[in-house]
Amino acid sequence: MKLPIIKHLSNFIEENDQDYVLEAIETLESITEVPSLKDEELDVIGELISNMYGAVEVDKMIRDGMSQKEALNSFMGRVLGSIDK
Repeated sequence: MKLPIIKHLSNFIEENDQDYVLEAIETLESITEVPSLKDEELDVIGELISNMYGAVEVDKMIRDGMSQKEALNSFMGRVLGSIDK
């Protein structure tokens, strides 16, 4: 996951609508079912999907009252905490 991408997508959600990102996730998930995709291509698609899900989570925290900075830091703290376990 890349914080700058999650932040950019979070801004996109704020300016537009979360539905755009959710529909993009569904589209990318569907593409992963193509049998001829290479591992490297699946890795890139997986990274995009995880960043999009991260942005959706950050947006949820923002709507619950956190600032964007707090939400991003909290989310990344959870991600890094789960990696360390």
